[in-house]
Amino acid sequence: MEQQGTDQQAAISRVTTGMPVFDVTGAEVGTVDLVQRGDPNAVTVQAPTAAPTADPGGSLDELIESAATEEPDVPADLAARLLRTGYLKVSTDQAPTGAVYVLADQIAAVADGRVRLDVLATSLPAEE
Repeated sequence: MEQQGTDQQAAISRVTTGMPVFDVTGAEVGTVDLVQRGDPNAVTVQAPTAAPTADPGGSLDELIESAATEEPDVPADLAARLLRTGYLKVSTDQAPTGAVYVLADQIAAVADGRVRLDVLATSLPAEE
């Protein structure tokens, strides 16, 4: 398992923004918009638990926290996994929101200025 994690980080470290992304069938998914290397110590992302009477302006700590958890814009359990393993955010016209996320372990190869995935484009989670 350690070797697999090392391979994933090596692959994601070769990805740069603007690279085209292709799924397992060779169909173009889109282009890389963001590359985020994994952090095995990433904390679990939790939904905010603001009380109805909370200050609408919020505190500085809340502002920092919201900025820090802006990406990835997916449900908390998936966000935690993406942050731990690393991910790509891919701009695409195949999702209503215009972007999908790729887990580092879904990258099959990075070569010739392209990213090839080992999954179908339709299985990638869309940005919320």
